Amino acid sequence: MGSGPSLDEQDYVRGGATQTAVKILVVGHFAVGKTTFIGAISEIAPLSTEETMTRAAEGVDDLKGVEGKTTTTVAMDFGRLTISDQVVLYLFGTPGQQRFVQMWEDMARGALGALVLVDPERLADSFAVIDLIEQYGLDYAIAVNHFDGSPLREEQALREALDLLDDTPVVTCDARDERSSAQALITLVRHLQERAH
Repeated sequence: MGSGPSLDEQDYVRGGATQTAVKILVVGHFAVGKTTFIGAISEIAPLSTEETMTRAAEGVDDLKGVEGKTTTTVAMDFGRLTISDQVVLYLFGTPGQQRFVQMWEDMARGALGALVLVDPERLADSFAVIDLIEQYGLDYAIAVNHFDGSPLREEQALREALDLLDDTPVVTCDARDERSSAQALITLVRHLQERAH
């Protein structure tokens, strides 16, 4: 990101501005926990475009491992998190299904980076998501959403399975938990700061 945007507060406070918005994408495959993550961490009531899944989704959306899922994001999720007096993160959650990929390009425009949520039991579903984020040139961190009862995976095994660069951060989180979700975002923000310098 060399000459790209910086997260240093002094870079934002110009021309009388008192607060600067930083756009962050929260991405991942279908049913990985993006809506839950934003709902857990947002300091405002999050905007959610969750709709009841219909028969039209049968045979299109893979419910393996999430058989009880009855809703899906059809546009985006949106939340806000203030990290200092000068910097506010605006979180944009993308739909996870391939049929909504055309929306990602618009959502990626102006984003500083992305937090990629991953289900350790469905790692292959993350390949297309990571490819898209790399295609848009966004720096990212991986947050492994640890579901109830799912086994913890060794970080090195996850890195190899996802073919990650050595400097790509990998953290484990619980998308339902505010503190855990905040730590994942902090990891991403620190990574973006390092990449900006």
